[in-house]
Amino acid sequence: MGRRWRDGRGELVVHGGVGEAPVRVPLEIAASYRARTRGLLGRDSLDGAILLSPANSVHTFRMRMAIDVAYLDRHLRVVAVRTMRPGRLGMPRLRARHVVEAEAGAMGGWGVREWARVEVVVSGVREGE
Repeated sequence: MGRRWRDGRGELVVHGGVGEAPVRVPLEIAASYRARTRGLLGRDSLDGAILLSPANSVHTFRMRMAIDVAYLDRHLRVVAVRTMRPGRLGMPRLRARHVVEAEAGAMGGWGVREWARVEVVVSGVREGE
């Protein structure tokens, strides 16, 4: 069930609890080694989120802002959510296959929490259902 994305843009769709409408968030996709390595380095802000795939850990060295980090398993379920200040090294998550990063505090507003289900929509193609 390995997912392969290409660098580009899409939407992150966060499915909340029963009766809650899904939240749609602009998404950058960093699937190549070069794009994953660059990530959010040197940025002061981010409109939406960035997906790093494949990835199971991140660092915030040389970052200018604190970030929220969501670790996703191969079924696009959230394994863990952490907030990291600049200059930190995140612990690898064994079940994680993908990582979503956003500005600190954003994920709570979107409903991203442990065991939440997300989808990645790229050019009208839904992944994660």
